[in-house]
Amino acid sequence: MKNTPEADLSFRRDALFLVLCAVFLTSLVMGNIIGTTKFATLFELNLPDWLLPVVPSLVRDQAVYTMSIPVGLLAFPFTFLVTDLVSELFGKKRAQLLVWVGFFMNVFMLLIMTINYYLPNAAGVSGGESLFDGVYGFMVGNTIGSMIAYLTAQTIDVRLYHFWKRYTGGKHLWLRNNGSTMVSQLVDSTAILSILYFSGNLGENVVTIGALSILIFNSYIFKFFAALFDTPVLYLCVKWLGKYEQDPDGHALYK
Repeated sequence: MKNTPEADLSFRRDALFLVLCAVFLTSLVMGNIIGTTKFATLFELNLPDWLLPVVPSLVRDQAVYTMSIPVGLLAFPFTFLVTDLVSELFGKKRAQLLVWVGFFMNVFMLLIMTINYYLPNAAGVSGGESLFDGVYGFMVGNTIGSMIAYLTAQTIDVRLYHFWKRYTGGKHLWLRNNGSTMVSQLVDSTAILSILYFSGNLGENVVTIGALSILIFNSYIFKFFAALFDTPVLYLCVKWLGKYEQDPDGHALYK
């Protein structure tokens, strides 16, 4: 029996949703596991003299400003891009469902890792017990902090996205993409780094609120420009995947 065009389209639409979920959840897990285990330098900038009193010495060497972010942060822009794409193609309920699935997946991951941590070690067989313990120690703080920040920020992102979509009648994709992501990313950066700071899960040099503020600033600036750069990607994806759209609100950007 041959599949009907409607059945084939439904299968492809479900497959697309599963792929988007996979990208979202993989990015989320990777970001939480590697988290703040390493900070990477993205670029360095020579500052003019008038800016030197404003930029703390913690993030500069004389007149050279260093943009450093936790490597786990590199994965998180994909989560916001995916939630915006799911919101656009499948509607608010599926986007919020994906957020909740990601939250409970973090709980499940933390549970499994904790069980593994407390199981007796098979001496002479384990090849990296100290490595596992180190990753687990960082992951616990990162995951708990991330769960709180993530659920808050992603929920704000989904709600703001659909607020702007309803307000503009489905027009101005760039507005809802950036207007939701830039606000929610600020919430995410502030929440997770503050939690990690007060739990002592940041570097030994991050001991003041000023140093924490610089990390939040660097994190948000990275996410801010990531949101700008992913806007054309979102436009292309929506145009390319428009035939799979099933937004119950009926606000289609392309027909």
